[in-house]
Amino acid sequence: MEHAFREAPGRTPFSIGVEEELMIVDPQDGHDLVNAVERLLGDAPVGEVKPELMESVLEIATEPCADTTAAGEQLRTLRAHVAGRAAEHGLAIASAGTHPYARWEDQRIAARDRYRDLVRELRFVARQELLFGLHVHVGLDDPDQAIHVADGMRVHLPILLALSANSPFWRGDRTGLMSTRTSIFRAFPRVGVPTAYGSWERYERETEFMIRSGVMSDPTYVWHDVRPHPTFGTIEVRVCDGQTRVEHTLALTALIQAMVHELASHHDEGKPLGDVPWQILDENKYLAAIHGLHGELVDLPSSDRVRTTDLARRLIDRLREHAQQLGSESDFDGLEDLLARGTGGDRQVLVFDANSDLEEVMAEMTGLTVDG
Repeated sequence: MEHAFREAPGRTPFSIGVEEELMIVDPQDGHDLVNAVERLLGDAPVGEVKPELMESVLEIATEPCADTTAAGEQLRTLRAHVAGRAAEHGLAIASAGTHPYARWEDQRIAARDRYRDLVRELRFVARQELLFGLHVHVGLDDPDQAIHVADGMRVHLPILLALSANSPFWRGDRTGLMSTRTSIFRAFPRVGVPTAYGSWERYERETEFMIRSGVMSDPTYVWHDVRPHPTFGTIEVRVCDGQTRVEHTLALTALIQAMVHELASHHDEGKPLGDVPWQILDENKYLAAIHGLHGELVDLPSSDRVRTTDLARRLIDRLREHAQQLGSESDFDGLEDLLARGTGGDRQVLVFDANSDLEEVMAEMTGLTVDG
């Protein structure tokens, strides 16, 4: 299998790329979703603006950046750019893990063969995927190191989900979950916490088997929470809900970059990963989806139940040194904000509880997406 896990001119170690899936909404009509992505595409001042599965969704993506300071400049530019394009049509941009009351039945599938084929193959499962995620890429130069990092990242997925939980509403209902997006996306095949591959050779063999069998056409049809991306030469972390505030996007990106740096160093020193049962990792992720930062997770390798905030604090404190080495420590302030004031999902619930008004939730979300 061809891959880009190699040193490349102009690419810095542990470079990051950030992708955000954003809502296209009508601020004059209840902030409902609008099928208008084709009107908002075109040249961007930096990075890319791309369509997604549905015409009411667009994706912005940065170029590879050395640190979160550079990524933040690009993300703010991209958010402002698409917001400006939207305003030309009387529309706006918003960001979270789900739209609180939109219905998937009202959304059109984007006119792209990949998405039409996806609907043909997955049918209802694809049609109801009205979800918005944050995806973070971190570049690596060795394929076996990349597999080691991906395997090790599985332990961290529940903490990342708890910190990013931002989808407490679905189709007008307060679901009781802090990340409803996680529950909905579980219906897709090849999602969730992946197996531990152990080596690039095994990953390559099993992926090529899936392609030969006709199950999928390329590795991007594996939608695991963390996956190697052979084309980009990155580890891609996909577990996080979309973030309303760009500061929270950058905080999570800084944490992920630091996680990758620690695990890459772990690999280079020849240290083995612990053998953690998949069931515990999946259960922790489910607990994080329900409670966000307000619950408990199973501590590893012990079987103790520990407050999620305590585990997050322990991880953040340990990884701060790695973020400092990478030049991304300043964006750890956003992690402190999440621990002190709650996640985007907590903010949605707070606004809703005041007046039981989901349109008010959307109005604030739209304002915070661009203006911060």
